[in-house]
Amino acid sequence: MKKVVFTVLLAAIILSGCGRAPSGELLGVRDRERWHEPDPYGMVFIPQGHFMMGPNDEDVMFAQNAITRTVSVDAFWMDETEITNNKYRQFVYYVRDSIMRRTLGDYGYDEYLITTDEFDRVLDEPTLNWDTRIDMDDPDIIDILDELYYPPQERFWGRRELDTRKLNYEYFWVDYEQAARRSNRWNPETQQYEGTVFNQDGEEVPIADRSSFVLRDQVNVYPDTLVWIHDFTYSYNEPMANMYFWHPSYDDYPVVGVTWKQAYAFSIWRTDYLNQHLARRGQGFVQNYRLPLESEWEYAARGGIPLSMYPWGGPYTRNMECCFLANFKPMRGNYTDDGWLYTAPAASFEPNDFGLYDMAGNVAEWTENAYDESFYTFSHDMNPNFKYNALPDDPPALKRKVVRGGSWKDIAYYLQVSTRTYEYQDTAKSYIGFRNVRSYLGSAR
Repeated sequence: MKKVVFTVLLAAIILSGCGRAPSGELLGVRDRERWHEPDPYGMVFIPQGHFMMGPNDEDVMFAQNAITRTVSVDAFWMDETEITNNKYRQFVYYVRDSIMRRTLGDYGYDEYLITTDEFDRVLDEPTLNWDTRIDMDDPDIIDILDELYYPPQERFWGRRELDTRKLNYEYFWVDYEQAARRSNRWNPETQQYEGTVFNQDGEEVPIADRSSFVLRDQVNVYPDTLVWIHDFTYSYNEPMANMYFWHPSYDDYPVVGVTWKQAYAFSIWRTDYLNQHLARRGQGFVQNYRLPLESEWEYAARGGIPLSMYPWGGPYTRNMECCFLANFKPMRGNYTDDGWLYTAPAASFEPNDFGLYDMAGNVAEWTENAYDESFYTFSHDMNPNFKYNALPDDPPALKRKVVRGGSWKDIAYYLQVSTRTYEYQDTAKSYIGFRNVRSYLGSAR
């Protein structure tokens, strides 16, 4: 009985110390919201791990642009398929609607803008009001928005179509690499920044404040549909140029004709789109979507199978029933043996052991990294990364970005998980798409 009474008293003492009153002990900040990251829709969890990065079997091109080395990668989320036409179209429509709202606001339709904050203070820069529907039956609104459509002399068959040349997306990102340099840090003794940074125009300027690390750019978001004709000589592909991006028949096909800069801008928009939703729900957790690092892409493509040649683990491109395991060019002049002449709908083939579809074939994929033949030699062995923000006037060699995975028009060699190649960041192709990743928050599960 005494033992029971003692236990009850001890519990009461402990509970009394767990109140809100200060105890004098180091307990950390109280009432912090517990965070459990839900599974993002359409993404697959990739656990942390290490792997042998680089070629394990052959280098038929004798490129010698990769050595085999062990690297470690942190946990992250990855889109289970490439970004499809319909998902990318959501980005295009967002840019279209935002331009329309801004245009109407400039003409005095204040209901499409938010000019004050929650404390009724006037904003320096009005934001868009997405709650008000644009009435496309209003003749006055139609007249105002007519400037966003092709002029009569440029219309094909007299159709009133949106001028895609005006679908420009302005975005910004923080250059943490410049901010992390010791010479660019805030000096507490002098109470100022003393370094210099390169802005988006390549000019070296003194650091004024934190805004100096914010770089801004603008990109046209509409895919280049003419790549279906431009990429091939003496080949009839006009139906793909006319239909592939906008027709509902191709909604679930991977988007192509997007440059690296467009894919990068899409990632920033997707980040902002989610974070605005979280802010409306009172959640201040910032989630960042981005293009995968080259090391992340290869690690995910291997599916946890060491020394695998292809995402499915085996050294062959056919299964036991003699069916091809990916959409690529099996033989010279033969594009159809895998079932598809061009691209295939996303997830038409079996996923790898991580649950990722089309990590080989269908469309090749942009990665975050700049391309350098010696990257494997000088990069770190933990989350290897090499980025360079190329300027418009930079030589072409500085605009190369790593492309992985091979495509519907490539031979099997380019489908291998270790094969690396490149394309220029301002170039769009009919066989290159992308998918996003998101870093996992907290310790790996």
